[in-house]
Amino acid sequence: MGYYDQNDENQNKRKRGYTGYFLAGLGGVIIGALLILPGSGLLNNDDNEITTGKSTENEPTEQSQQNLTLDVTSAVTNAVDKASDAVVGITNIQETNFWSQGTNAEDSSAEAGTGSGVVYKKDGGKAYIVTNNHVIEGANELEVTLSDGTKLPAELQGSDPWTDLAVIVVNGDKIKTIAEFGKSGKLKPGEPVIAIGNPLGLQFSGSITQGIISGLERTIEVDINEDGQVDWNAEVIQTDAAINPGNSGGALVNMSGQVIGINSMKIAENAVEGIGLSIPIDSVIPIINDIEEFGEVKRAFLGVNLASVEEISQYHQQNTLKLPRKVTFGVAITGVQSNSPASKAGLKEFDVIVGMDNEKIHDVVELRKYLYNEKKIGDKVKIIYYRDGKKETTEVKLSSSEI
Repeated sequence: MGYYDQNDENQNKRKRGYTGYFLAGLGGVIIGALLILPGSGLLNNDDNEITTGKSTENEPTEQSQQNLTLDVTSAVTNAVDKASDAVVGITNIQETNFWSQGTNAEDSSAEAGTGSGVVYKKDGGKAYIVTNNHVIEGANELEVTLSDGTKLPAELQGSDPWTDLAVIVVNGDKIKTIAEFGKSGKLKPGEPVIAIGNPLGLQFSGSITQGIISGLERTIEVDINEDGQVDWNAEVIQTDAAINPGNSGGALVNMSGQVIGINSMKIAENAVEGIGLSIPIDSVIPIINDIEEFGEVKRAFLGVNLASVEEISQYHQQNTLKLPRKVTFGVAITGVQSNSPASKAGLKEFDVIVGMDNEKIHDVVELRKYLYNEKKIGDKVKIIYYRDGKKETTEVKLSSSEI
């Protein structure tokens, strides 16, 4: 007869419970291990990736290699590539006091200054370079330094102090790049430009600065003979591209690499910043053409010495020139050259010119500007003037200064 032992049943239940717990735990361990092992691999892979990243921080990546060897090409670099080798350095060598230099004859010459120039033409084995008159002024010898450092002796072809331009000539064998001239009359305010030259001397040769056209048809008063009186109004381009001593005679270039101005000066005052001035290339071309052909600029010649009425005291305006009180402008003739166009037309000392053709003439600068810019050798000009208080007219046939 069978019987049911409550203790055995409880023991069996406990055994089944232990087995279940064991199997469940074992399954959990196995599942966990399966999950953990791949996870460990992922963690290891992640660690490897992180480690690899750290180990390559100092090694150039593909992107950084591209940046390090980046070949930047732009309108600016293209313009510089086209024009820069045509810009040269110019050294002005002058004789000095022999006794202060010792007994060596070679020591009797010294560099008086440096500037820049632009090679614009090769012809007959020679290369022609345009620069500023003040760069070559007073030189006993001139030396040109090319962009590759080659130095060449240069000769002065001619110069023009009125426009501050000069042409020098070197042997053309070593010259490889010729500048291309653009049209300064086509420039617009705000247009980007580049200045190329040798600021502060040959140490900084071939320096490039960039700016814009700040203004067109600016006029700057010029005292040619340094007597404190304005002799000429130079027409210039204004730019904020940096132009420093030594840049004089260098190129102002547009984005096509064409020379549109010859850098001449900057306004150097404590309260002024970024005002550089360049001679428009449209004005440069006829000047250098004359210098090439004649060694100077051929201008219409009147043959008189002049003084602006505004610079003459009121006493002499009334008593010497005998001007009507209402006439407070004009140009007084202080001397007439013999056999000159003015002399042949009957003009005399103390005559006061107030008009040429249909243009009113206020001062000496206006008279020169009209004569030099509007008239040519052989032209006729009607002169309106006062003599002894009376207005008169005469006609003058202009000649060259050689006649």
